[in-house]
Amino acid sequence: MRLSVARTGVCWDNAQQESFWSTLKTEYYQRHSFDTHAEAITRVSSWIETVYNCRRRHSALGQISPIAFENTLTTTANEAA
Repeated sequence: MRLSVARTGVCWDNAQQESFWSTLKTEYYQRHSFDTHAEAITRVSSWIETVYNCRRRHSALGQISPIAFENTLTTTANEAA
């Protein structure tokens, strides 16, 4: 992982991305150890795809998961077409 390049209040600050990194570090990364860099990449990627994107609710999306949000958008678009 890389540290944020911006400090608080800098115009390049990205609050959503900072929130993601904070969640990843708190909920997964700091609770596990990895033997290799490749293992870390594989396991963190898996966590993102199975927990963060599929099950975890996001306040920016109205407390639903990103998958449910995308399905809602797709359904709405298909109904409008």
